[in-house]
Amino acid sequence: MITLSVVVPVKDAELYISDALTSLGRNARRDFEFIVVDDGSTDATGQIIDDFRDELPGLVVLRNEAPVGLADARNLGTSLASGRYLTFMDGDDWLAPGYLAELVGAIERLGCDFVRVDHVQAEGRKRVIHRAPLAVRETVVKPRDHILPAGVKTMVDYPYAWAGIYRRDLGELLTFPGHLHTAEDRPWIWRLHRQAGSFAVVSLAGLFYRRMVAGSLTQVGDARQLHFFDAFDLVFADLEEEFAPKAVRTFCALLAHHLELADRFSPDLRVRFEERGAEALRRLPSDLLAANRLDPERDQILQRLLETR
Repeated sequence: MITLSVVVPVKDAELYISDALTSLGRNARRDFEFIVVDDGSTDATGQIIDDFRDELPGLVVLRNEAPVGLADARNLGTSLASGRYLTFMDGDDWLAPGYLAELVGAIERLGCDFVRVDHVQAEGRKRVIHRAPLAVRETVVKPRDHILPAGVKTMVDYPYAWAGIYRRDLGELLTFPGHLHTAEDRPWIWRLHRQAGSFAVVSLAGLFYRRMVAGSLTQVGDARQLHFFDAFDLVFADLEEEFAPKAVRTFCALLAHHLELADRFSPDLRVRFEERGAEALRRLPSDLLAANRLDPERDQILQRLLETR
């Protein structure tokens, strides 16, 4: 009987995948399985993974000849998972020893649908703990109750799939929109909090999230960044009226952030991004935009966008 399945999508991570797999080895148990999805890597990632076949108990390796993207790679791994619980890790991150056992212990102790945790952001030698927004810890609560208020950072603003553990029988709630190649976690976290029955946050920070990795989707400025708009189209598509102010404010804040980083885009892509941004803003209810103003600097960024596009 498998207790925990860990799904690890990876692509072209030869510099980091050994650290990730070594950390899984330090977390291994006979009732844990590790499903690594090599999503069409063209570097030495696949060979390094093969080197761990005899070293890492519970290792299952899947390979996509052509890359399908992070969302579908996660979905593929999830479809083959057999554990009672499920968690995720990216191939350029790593885990503290014993972290997975603590995750399992938390969800079994609390008996809820999913548990969210803190994480450690790693940039070079710098380590900073990032805490899940909910201050109430070790208490089972309703996910829908922690989407609002609009003007405060809440659990839907903490979308990282790897920062938690989930009952695998949540089924479709754990799948990602496969056509998205970035921001796939935004509609995912909204759906999870709107439809799951219970969750809790615990003070556990054992996943090390490696920042500023060349080639990661947070660093690249190609056309995949346009999927940000498609992701929020999904958020807005079937959203209850009570949550609309929060979704509008979150979208506007993230759009302003992307525009602040627009120098990473090619001139053509910047035009396309700004045009889609202006179109999206004009579709939003004017009363909600007026009621959910950001700070003056970001408000000016959005206003300039509307004036120029």
